[in-house]
Amino acid sequence: MALNVKEALSIIENLQINLNYEIIPIEKSINRVCTDDIFAQYALPKFDNSAMDGYAIRYEDKNNELKIIDTIFAGDNKHTELKPNTCVKIMTGARVPKNTTAIIPKEETKEKNNKIEITKNVKEFQHIRYVGEDIDLHEHLIKKGSRLNFAKITLLSSQGISHIKVYKKPKIAVFASGEELKLHYEKIEDYQIYNSNTPTFLARAIELGCEVTFMGQAKDSVESIKELIENSLEADLIITSGGVSVGDADFTKEAFNTLDFKTIIDGIYIKPGKPTIFGKIKDTYILNLPGNPLASALIFEVFGKLIVQKLRGSRNIFHNYIIGKMSEPLKNKKRTTVIPGDFDGEYFTPSKKRAPGMVNVLSNANSMIVVDENNDELLENDEVKILPINWKFFTDIKKDFITK
Repeated sequence: MALNVKEALSIIENLQINLNYEIIPIEKSINRVCTDDIFAQYALPKFDNSAMDGYAIRYEDKNNELKIIDTIFAGDNKHTELKPNTCVKIMTGARVPKNTTAIIPKEETKEKNNKIEITKNVKEFQHIRYVGEDIDLHEHLIKKGSRLNFAKITLLSSQGISHIKVYKKPKIAVFASGEELKLHYEKIEDYQIYNSNTPTFLARAIELGCEVTFMGQAKDSVESIKELIENSLEADLIITSGGVSVGDADFTKEAFNTLDFKTIIDGIYIKPGKPTIFGKIKDTYILNLPGNPLASALIFEVFGKLIVQKLRGSRNIFHNYIIGKMSEPLKNKKRTTVIPGDFDGEYFTPSKKRAPGMVNVLSNANSMIVVDENNDELLENDEVKILPINWKFFTDIKKDFITK
């Protein structure tokens, strides 16, 4: 029995998945997902230091002539103490002397005979970087399930962390079914067409941070499809398309069932893409998408990406959205509908052509909206919830992304 969109999403969100991990250098952890909460082992700054090249002074001496008693460079391990009417020449990043309550930039002083006179107004505590003002000791730096990027690597390196435990990349297996379709590297006759779905799934899974294997092309028989499935069961997820309708030549569903396929989702009330099946054989999940290229790609964007997020160990498993406006009216038939289009930062323009069997739509679209079945018309300037396609935009907060 087919499910509505929210029911299908809830099932995916609540999947219980056993994830494996590995330990890798932080430089190789870009776009990986960390397995643990990470806390600061050191406060930053570790010690009070100067934010300027200049002079360390006691604020109460600001109007006096000050004697230079020392020079401190960044990296020096000096423990100089300021006495009344003294100062220390100091460089950016150097530890400030004891009793320092202001740093005077060099250009705001006059130096003569190893003494300085301050030429501008002074604020107490100016240009001093204090212990922990950037990062407190034991501060929560990275949450478990967070995707690592260059900024997170900055944090890790600042703490002297060289290696990090991350979840292993999900293994995705993709195979093609249907002899009427030829693979893109094969020669075709005038009456034949190329299979664009398989390269789409392969490329999208790679973009989403998975290890991907192409398992080959199945012949139109239960035995051939069964063999490909059996050879793919070391994967975390098998993605394929077509072969799940009621046609006489649809063998995919039958092949699944011969291998004790456990159905989790059997159809989703959404357009395009109702004949979507999601299930499991042993420890391998299987996502069988519609055969039509646009339908399969859009369904993967709505549901498949969330499955991948779960398999990656990400804490961000919910669709996030951007509020925009419709650039033109749009009629909707009484069903939940996915509409691809282009978002210019303010207005969303639906793709003019968006039939389920088309292949040129998403190459010219950067986003989509999901319109509720009870909303039969969107007017120009109506607010809509826009889901990006060209970049990852997930959140750890469950949101209703369907435009009402």
